[in-house]
Formats: sequence, structure tokens, C-alpha cells
Amino acid sequence: MRLSIARWATLFLAALPLAAQPAAPPGPAGAAAASARVDIPYTQFSLPNGLNVILHEDHTVPLVAVDVWYHVGSARELPGRTGLAHLFEHILFEGSKHVKTGEFDTLLEAAGGDNNGSTNNDRTNYFEVLPSNSLELALFLESDRMGYLLDVMSAGRVDQQRDVVKNERRQRYENQPYGLLPLKMEELLFPAGHPYHWPVIGSMEDLTAATHEDIASFFKSYYRPNNATLAVAGDFRTEDARRAIEHWFSDVPGGKAPPPFTAAPAALASEQRLTLEDRVQLPRLAMAWVTPAEFHPGDDALDILASVLASGKNSRLYKRLVYDLRIAQDVSASQDSRFLASVFEIVVTAREGHSLTEIERVVQEELDRIKGEPPSARELERALHQYEASFYRALEHARAKADLLNLYDFGARRPDYANEDLARHLSLAPSDLQSAARRELPDSARVIVSVVPIGKASLAAGGPAQKGPPR
Repeated sequence: MRLSIARWATLFLAALPLAAQPAAPPGPAGAAAASARVDIPYTQFSLPNGLNVILHEDHTVPLVAVDVWYHVGSARELPGRTGLAHLFEHILFEGSKHVKTGEFDTLLEAAGGDNNGSTNNDRTNYFEVLPSNSLELALFLESDRMGYLLDVMSAGRVDQQRDVVKNERRQRYENQPYGLLPLKMEELLFPAGHPYHWPVIGSMEDLTAATHEDIASFFKSYYRPNNATLAVAGDFRTEDARRAIEHWFSDVPGGKAPPPFTAAPAALASEQRLTLEDRVQLPRLAMAWVTPAEFHPGDDALDILASVLASGKNSRLYKRLVYDLRIAQDVSASQDSRFLASVFEIVVTAREGHSLTEIERVVQEELDRIKGEPPSARELERALHQYEASFYRALEHARAKADLLNLYDFGARRPDYANEDLARHLSLAPSDLQSAARRELPDSARVIVSVVPIGKASLAAGGPAQKGPPR
């Protein structure tokens, strides 16, 4: 899963109790789960420059979270100019016209605040969590880099951060055990030209080739108030926050609206296999499928199917591979939900002395079993309890609530989609998971990548394979 509600359980700073009725446990298999109301009251408005604002007022503790989504991620880039959205995740922390280099962090730290950012295929996100009496500091900082970054974005500053990103790519992918696996997987799942074909971090060649003019043009196109949403959650009075936002953001000029965020449907026509030789000790198998986009039919069932397969020691794949047969070191399954298309992936690391052909055989047996017979009521109940617990744990935090308001507004066109998001999962029946597995996880249209130690291609999963170069 990428960022449906269950993925927010490990977040952030202060706990804000959720105004909700206690949720009843899931009902019997095949019956709709009891409804649970989640109350995240909000106020939404737009500034004349197009900035979309969502405010959620909660006075439980004196903290506030400021969360900005720019509706630009790596999917907005072009072949030959990849990595720019992630590059700006670094550049935006390096100062703007009225904030000197290094002051962004020091000002927030002096106020007792924290900040960070993240980039994925669909959006770039920047946030601050700080005492509520310092709300205007965060608004000032965000508005200044939105409106006045280019005033100080010199070629030297860009080159410095370009080198930082290149080093990050080396550390996270090129010199990391199994690091090339996610990069190769994206290339095989999505055809050349599709916005998800290239990695979020970009390629070394593209990062090198991008000129200062290319980078400035990308910022002008996408880092504008009319392509952004500002969500603020926590301890403030709505009317005061609105006045402060109008004060700090109204002078930031809007721009031309970006083109619609679309792409031709991605669909695999056949099974594809790749073997990568890497500097690793144990072989690893990854199986992946292109699946329905976030909030589309089937996305919810695959969220829960991933849990049935590989969440916890009683899950099907963990029990067989790790506990019973003892041929695997670890196993995971996930529905990586995205806005154009999602990816369902199963990843297994073999134990020493075992091949990926053994691993694939067992994984295939479990997939065939769930396609032939739905999971038991008990399996579904356990998975839904895990999902529901993660849902509520996430919503204890102001930062997570602000980010979810952004997610729901952008992806579902409704900031208050939390109730529907919870209900669509809790109402699933065992047959829904079986149908999703049959429909979305075909043997004839998937990608299987084997990562094996250098010189041990024989440990790769069986079947016709394209061999990648050793590192």
C-alpha cells in the first residue's frame, strides 16, 4: 500500500484524540461491517490566486500541523528530464528571498517545531509540526518559498543540491543491496513514456543534463498556488488562521493551470521475467502486477488481501514460507496505491540453501488457493481489525490528519472521505478478496524479478528470463 489510511500509523508528533464513535468489530463473513463515524470537521476555501485551503480545528493539545501538497510528482516530468520534482524537495529547504540559507530549519527548531518533505509519483509534500502559537512562522516560511524561491535559486545552489540527490541515488539504489530491484520493476511494469516508468529520484543522466533554465521552468509550471493545497490541522481558531493565510499567501501570484493529470491505461500483455545478479548474500524474489488506481474498485480489496497474505505470523505466506517450510527469511505483500495505476507486489527473501524456484512454487500455490477458495471469515476478520486499528492510530495525529485531508481532497475530490474510505474496507466480504485476486493478479500478466548473488543465476526463479548485468 502506498498511502491509504493504514499507512499512517507510524507518524508523527503529538497525539490528538479522534472524535469518533467506537467502532464495532467486523461482522460475519459476507456481511457488511458495522458503520463507524469519523468526524474530522473542516473549513475549505480558495484564495484569489487559486490556493486551495483546508482547515481542521482541534484544541486538544497546543500543536498545529501545516501540510502543503504541490500537485506535482515524478509523473509530471518528461523522459530525459526526470528527477526534478525530487530535486525541488531538496532545493525548497535551502532558503528563499526573505529566508537565508539554513534559516528554515533554525527558525523552526527555535520555535520547538519539526519539518520535512516527501516526493512520490503523484505529489510533492512539505510539512511543519510546531506549537500553535508559532503557526504564522510556518505560514511565512511556506509562502516565501512558494512565491520567492526563484529570486535566490542560483546555478550554484542548484548544482549543490543536484550533487546531493545523485549521492542519495547512489546510497539508496546503486550501492544498496537489492537497490536496483525497485528501479527495474517500475521499468518493466510501465511502458516507456508512461509517467510511472521512471523512478521518482530520476536517472543520473537526466539529473546531469537538466539545465538551470529547465529546473526554473519546472518550478514556474508547477509550484504555484493554483497547483497547491494547504491543509492546517490542530489548535487554532479558524477565523484567525484564515486571516493569517490570506496575509501571507495573497501576494503569491498564480500561474497558468497545468494540463490534466492523465495517462493512457497501463496494462501488461504477458508475463515478464528478469534476473539481476547483485552483491547480496541471499536471493530475493519479487512478483508484481499493475492494479486499480487509488480509490477505484478493487483497490480496497487488494489492501486487505495483502494483509491476509503477508501481515503477521499467521498470514498465509509467512506461515508457510518462514514458519512451516523455513525456506524464506522474510516475506511482504503490499498494494502500492497511486492515482493513475497501482502496483500489487509480493517480495520474499530466501533462506540460505534455497532457490527462488522453491519460493515461487509456494507463492503460486497460495495465490491459486485464494483464487480457488475465498479466505476464511477469521482471516478476513483479523485483516480488517489490523486495518481498522491502523486507521484510528493514524488519525490521532494532527500531521496525519492534515495529510489525509490533502489526500482525500486530491484523490477523491472530498476532504471528508475518511468515512467512505473506512467503510469501503470494512464492508468487504471474503468473496471480494477472491474476486480481486482472480481479476487483478493473473499469471499471464505480471512481472517476476529474481535478485541473486553474483555468479549464481541458477538460484533464480524458473521460466524464461532476461538476465540483467551484474553490478
